[in-house]
Amino acid sequence: MAITELTCQRGCGACCIAPQISSPIPGMPDGKPAGVRCVQLDNNNDCKLFGKPDRPDVCEQFLPEPGICDHGPEAAMRWLSNLERETQRN
Repeated sequence: MAITELTCQRGCGACCIAPQISSPIPGMPDGKPAGVRCVQLDNNNDCKLFGKPDRPDVCEQFLPEPGICDHGPEAAMRWLSNLERETQRN
């Protein structure tokens, strides 16, 4: 069976809203809190920095995962928000 590489779902934006990002983001020098929309997310929920050199490393390294990104933006938002809450408890 061939392994299919997932790609970012255009218009999802869950990874740009749900998690806390502690590294600087252009327009958000102190990063962003969990649940806060990144300023680099456009009105279509697409990252304005995607594929650009000034995109933070943490964002570049966050890759789509089966079970998170393949069930649509609402499911991805729920999954990532739950993960964020769980990791903040520890």
